Amino acid sequence: MKIARFYFIIVLSLLFHSCNPQSNETLFLRLNQIGFLPADYKTAVIISRKPFEEKVYTIKNSEDETILVDSIQQLPLKLNSNFNYSALINFSDLNKSGEYFIEFQKVKSYSFNIDENVFNAVRDSLSKFFRVQRCGPTNPLLHNVCHLQDASKVIGYTDSTGIDLTGGWHDAGDYIKFLYTTSFTTYMLLFSYEFASEKFSFDLDNDSVPDILQEARVGLDFLLRCNFADDAFISQVQDDRDHSAGWRLPDEDAFTYNRPAFVKMNRSQIGLNSAALAIASRIWKERFYDYEFSEKCLNVSKKIFNLREKIEDYNDDEKYYKLNEFQSKLALAAIEIFKSSKENKYLETALDYGSQIKENNWWSWGDLNALVFYKLAEYDSNFTSRLKSILQFYRSYSNSNLFGGAHPYNWGTTHSFVGVVLSSILFKKLTGSVEFDELAILNRDFILGRNAWGMSFIHNIGEKFPKRIHHQIAYFNNGYLPGAMVSGPAPDSLLRKFNLHPSSNELYDFNFSAIYSDEFENYITNEPTISSNATALFIFGYYSK
Repeated sequence: MKIARFYFIIVLSLLFHSCNPQSNETLFLRLNQIGFLPADYKTAVIISRKPFEEKVYTIKNSEDETILVDSIQQLPLKLNSNFNYSALINFSDLNKSGEYFIEFQKVKSYSFNIDENVFNAVRDSLSKFFRVQRCGPTNPLLHNVCHLQDASKVIGYTDSTGIDLTGGWHDAGDYIKFLYTTSFTTYMLLFSYEFASEKFSFDLDNDSVPDILQEARVGLDFLLRCNFADDAFISQVQDDRDHSAGWRLPDEDAFTYNRPAFVKMNRSQIGLNSAALAIASRIWKERFYDYEFSEKCLNVSKKIFNLREKIEDYNDDEKYYKLNEFQSKLALAAIEIFKSSKENKYLETALDYGSQIKENNWWSWGDLNALVFYKLAEYDSNFTSRLKSILQFYRSYSNSNLFGGAHPYNWGTTHSFVGVVLSSILFKKLTGSVEFDELAILNRDFILGRNAWGMSFIHNIGEKFPKRIHHQIAYFNNGYLPGAMVSGPAPDSLLRKFNLHPSSNELYDFNFSAIYSDEFENYITNEPTISSNATALFIFGYYSK
């Protein structure tokens, strides 16, 4: 009996040994933990504390059969003073569907898949995050209906009485609602559907309506409520007190009956707000034949757009989403109104604003020049070369660093990296060129584990992911927050500025000038937002089947 038990334990240990990654704390394999499409550029990075003892790696399938044997490519780059040696594994020629793992110097990687639908689960998870963020009577996930008294009063306008501002999404880990990010998120959901409706018509709840359009309607209904006067709209619900109230569920918010709304309009808000409503007008007309709602969205979009020269009397004292540049957002609004109304004056206005836009090498809720160039390139090919110049900067920077990140780290690194992927996809759609495919894949794979920390930055995706996300609902659900993409690594100097530099932990050895910390309190590296998830949903929806 003891002998049988001994052999049983041996078998279990062998099974565990074969199914889990091994580490000797000296050498680590970093790669996309989910997998690849068959035709993808497929790579992994090795970092090591010591010189490499071997030069050959092996790829095996789930049956432990050797599928590929090849040599590593040593790199002249080091991660930090802990890891002075690095190498690249390129297995792009492996394109047969299946489950695999890499083995090098007796260290095994996490298993990964090669398949045409490998990113479907990522897409589906990202889409769930928006249900968690829902506010008001919108059938939210992981919490009860909340904030049914929004908003208690209006600040910044002559009429200070309360108005109906229920619905929409909480912006991030907090419970404030912003017009900026709601407009951006709504626009991105709608843009995704229009860009590739065959990919974004997924219907997980089987009600014959694309899930992404259902979610966009949550944003649209809120944006229309924000349009409370002929000469003004609401730009924010709730104030900074939300951040000092401590951890609590939204339906248990102590400020439920004291959440004011603010009129703090600027031209960037006008642009994003108007663009989201204009593209919605087109989709609701063409997809649902809802001519009444379509006309309502277009009329409100035009009305808001026409406020752009009449807002000097409103004080833009936005604390969290302040932005001086407005031409790109107004160009986006004008081109969307033109496409929905066919009125040429809006096309002329869009091209005029477009000529005033500078290239910028960042992507966020307020830095969407690449998308604007893509939209305008349909009518002026000069904007194609301007989009290309952004991508050339990204590629040059990507080639200069170990993990292929397309620009320096900052607050919101993961959002901007998925924006790099989006920009590459847009250029490919415009030109048919695959010139930036590898750039796109490197930055996509960074999000899923091909990074210094070996961390998939989307909760519950991959084997190693954030578990202490800076988010109220995650805090009360043992860290669970489906599909939340955290903001990711940020400069060491930025974390020190906000007193968020982490103490020693399991990830500490992999930090360099950039830091990643998986802690509930770290709102710089570990907070998800609706805007970043909207961009991520675009790219993983695009790569899905």
